[in-house]
Amino acid sequence: MIDSEKYTKIYSGTQVGVILLKGLFEEAGIPYIEKNEQNSGVIAGFVGGTPSTISLAVLEKDREKAQVIIAGYESGVAKN
Repeated sequence: MIDSEKYTKIYSGTQVGVILLKGLFEEAGIPYIEKNEQNSGVIAGFVGGTPSTISLAVLEKDREKAQVIIAGYESGVAKN
């Protein structure tokens, strides 16, 4: 596997933030993986993780582009 084909964790936050970022990533054509440990635990029959922490990972080749999107999102949140 080439390094640019590896996914790297780029963001952790609330479900609301993750939903918004997923939409922005989709608009920019950035594939992502969402990891929600609490939902995974509930599906498996036990509780695990915290409800406010969900992570997103993007391909290494898209990391810089995604970081720009995240920075824009976070600066908008900080202003409100």
